[in-house]
Amino acid sequence: MKIFISILSALLCLQLSSFAQYPAPALIPQPVEMKIGKATDNFIIDNNSTQVFISDGSLKPSAEFFISFIKKYYLLNLTLTTTADPNRKNVINLIKDYPAQQNLNKVPGQELTKVSSAKVDIENPEQYSLEVLAKSVTIRSNAPAGAFYGIQTLIQLLPPSPKPLPLQVKAVSIKDYPRFAYRGMHLDVSRHFFDIIFVKKYIDFLAMHKLNYFHWHLTDDHGWRIEIKKHPRLTAIGAWRDGSIIGLYPGKGNDGIRHGGYYTQAEVKEVIKYAAERYINIIPEIEMPGHSMAVLAAYPELSTTPKQPKKVAETWGIFNKFNNVLLPSEQTFNFLEEVLTEVMALFPSPYIHIGGDECSKIWWKQSAFSQQLIKEKGLKDENGLQSYFIHRIEKFVNSKGKTIIGWDEILDGGLAPNAIVMSWRGEKGGIAAAKQKHKVIMTPENFMYFNHSQFLKDDSLTAARYLPLADVYNYEPIPTVLTPAEAKYIWGGQGNLWSEYITNPAKVEYMLFPRLDALSEVLWSPKPKRNFASFQERLKEQFRRYDMMGVNYSKRYLKP
Repeated sequence: MKIFISILSALLCLQLSSFAQYPAPALIPQPVEMKIGKATDNFIIDNNSTQVFISDGSLKPSAEFFISFIKKYYLLNLTLTTTADPNRKNVINLIKDYPAQQNLNKVPGQELTKVSSAKVDIENPEQYSLEVLAKSVTIRSNAPAGAFYGIQTLIQLLPPSPKPLPLQVKAVSIKDYPRFAYRGMHLDVSRHFFDIIFVKKYIDFLAMHKLNYFHWHLTDDHGWRIEIKKHPRLTAIGAWRDGSIIGLYPGKGNDGIRHGGYYTQAEVKEVIKYAAERYINIIPEIEMPGHSMAVLAAYPELSTTPKQPKKVAETWGIFNKFNNVLLPSEQTFNFLEEVLTEVMALFPSPYIHIGGDECSKIWWKQSAFSQQLIKEKGLKDENGLQSYFIHRIEKFVNSKGKTIIGWDEILDGGLAPNAIVMSWRGEKGGIAAAKQKHKVIMTPENFMYFNHSQFLKDDSLTAARYLPLADVYNYEPIPTVLTPAEAKYIWGGQGNLWSEYITNPAKVEYMLFPRLDALSEVLWSPKPKRNFASFQERLKEQFRRYDMMGVNYSKRYLKP
């Protein structure tokens, strides 16, 4: 009996040591289903013989992304081939098809993680399978986007350090697809301008976290950032301010430093192409009818007070003191249609964000023209006037085959017929829109605003609110008050990064990471898989990868 117990104990220890030796990869976001193979089935990436095979030309951007990543961070040269060879060894295959469900779990070995047996939706263009064996890695997807996400997972299977070589990729079998169709991140370039070199880097951050929408906040009170050829004063005047407040709002004086910049249409096209190669859709935002001080500085005749001097805003906050609201005149609507025509011609996105938030309606109350228009149109009040304004713009945008997105204030006075609501003032607006059968993007300020401090006492100037990593991670985008039918209108979620107190790219990265990791798991992974303790453990390896990549994440998370 003692011999039997000894043998059993030895076997148990052997099994436990095996599990300790071959832990599950620290993937973020967690895949839907993953099995771990044996160490003997690990794949070796070799500088001399490893090839990347693509079965279809549409997979070339994904292959080239991986080859470039390996070259940049591991100094290894892989070759791309389109010639099929069943006898080829040491190959990474990108195959444009999706296997039957029963073929997804070929990798032998102990199963450490199997979270979902959900039915596979083979029509989902973002779905992929990934198998790592000793002689090959195979990523399959029925569309290029899925293959790209498979590549992002494969990158996380690599050691988070260029040494030691050769590179070993753990043997796994993965089946994966996103929970939400809309997985977004926002960047405000109006308060502080960031050049296209950094915007591209920002897009790479989104891509590696499997986000698929980039909300580019291009205009606001503090600067107009996109070239409009028909209205050149928007950038000649509206893109520049003569100073910014010092310190936290309301500030301690003005720094007097001229700040500004804008993107030419050629640069915008370059960024759009770059994002498209990473399967990211860019949604441009052109703010209206409020947050328009940069517009009015260039074209004061579009204001309710055209004879009063105007300038680009130099302080933050909501402006009841300064007039930042467009006059709802035919001249204004003609101007906006000309601007939007150029914007829509540039951006292939079917969605145009038109703002609609924080409109200081006091200026409409004081405007004889606006009050007369309210009477002529039979509107109830200034909320009704805002609804009229948004309806006018939506009708024009729809005539060009596009759909508007607006902040939840566009609900005030009545929601435009086809509008998508971005709910930022909590979840109330999103819930109301979903009940009206409108698509909703959840981005409530108390969970999704990454310009808020990560710590109660942060080590840099931030907006005066607190958003710890745990709160981001534990956010659930589907409100419990919605019925299953209403919940289907929750399109997804988005993190927002407003740049009042973010003056340089390093600060952007500091505010972004690791909260972007949390966001990616909230929007991609199955809800039952989310576990904050597990996430924190997996972050340790992600931080090592960020160190290798030179990402300026918040190092305070490394402290015990």
